[in-house]
Amino acid sequence: MNPSENKRAKHAALARPDVGEFGRHELAILGAPCGDIQALVARLLPHLAPALRVAYVDADHAAGDAALGAPAPAKLVPAVGENGLSAELVDKITYRQLNTARALDKFSQPELLAHESVVLVNGNHFRARQQVVIVDPRKPLDKKLDRLTDVRLVLLADGQTELPAVLLAHLAGAPQPPVLPLADAAGIAAFIQNWYAAAVPVLRGLVLAGGRSERMRTDKGALHYHGAADQRQHTAALLHEFCADVRVSVRPDQADELPAGLVPLPDTFAGLGPLGGLLSAFRADPNAAWLVLACDLPLLTRTTLEFLVGNRQPARFATALQSPWNDFPEPLVTIWEPRAYGELLRFLSLGYSCPRKALINSDTAVLAPPVPEELRNVNTPEERAAAETALQGG
Repeated sequence: MNPSENKRAKHAALARPDVGEFGRHELAILGAPCGDIQALVARLLPHLAPALRVAYVDADHAAGDAALGAPAPAKLVPAVGENGLSAELVDKITYRQLNTARALDKFSQPELLAHESVVLVNGNHFRARQQVVIVDPRKPLDKKLDRLTDVRLVLLADGQTELPAVLLAHLAGAPQPPVLPLADAAGIAAFIQNWYAAAVPVLRGLVLAGGRSERMRTDKGALHYHGAADQRQHTAALLHEFCADVRVSVRPDQADELPAGLVPLPDTFAGLGPLGGLLSAFRADPNAAWLVLACDLPLLTRTTLEFLVGNRQPARFATALQSPWNDFPEPLVTIWEPRAYGELLRFLSLGYSCPRKALINSDTAVLAPPVPEELRNVNTPEERAAAETALQGG
């Protein structure tokens, strides 16, 4: 075995989330003075929020001036990096501020901004994998061409009517990006909204059928409420109407027991209940959104799923239905967006394996179910009998 083959063998073959320097959806804005970029972002925010959660990344010029010897306001607590202080978390009432001496990198930056749907970046200071270019003679582009890796929009500052030759040459052979006036905030915001909508993650379906059904005393997924199809087949058929493909979450020892036509997704996070199945799905495809259904919902119909999918909010952590019995989000009838993967792992690292706790403490869209009775879980023989009576119209 050569050294390169030995090196590869040390690492698991994991699918990686499709993120850039700061997030899944990031745009570096460059080509104009920093003040103009900041002003553009300020004009865009009223058009983008609250439908999109927008983060802005920039450098602190005042901090740079202070480092060069400019006077700074008096502060009782030492600044981060002084007297051994390595981090400072400040509650600013309307927002929170984290100051840390730890260097940020391509691994920590997306984690800090995981809850944001769009990240706008001052491209004069930082890179992002896609860019918005401002044509402004005060900031020539010839020295920034290496940052223009995937230009999605060109903005013309006041007085500019044509793209400079250096930019045209750089874009030669690539699809021509649209061009808008820098003053057209509404048009630029509409472009960003359409750009974001075009990148909405694909929706996949997951049937949770890996439980041990101890209270039912028989496999809940193998029960028949709807003719010849068992609950795994029936739930998968419901999901197929809305999802690109459907997997059935099972314990590894159950994979060979599934009825023909069902695609197993063996649980790779053992002993965690529903969270293990959900994490296994994200491990298989961290760039998809997963519509998760438990297999013990025999009253669930297309009506509820159509409502949930039709009201999906991809800019949020998840879209869930509110439980009719405790007013909490129901985690097993939920669309989990890709950003949920890292957050679920974070909750697990803190000792929590309850998906509902993650929904409650995250930016979750919680919807009132159109038919609350359809969310009834069936876990015992008595509940099974009641469900069968309800399905028969009794």
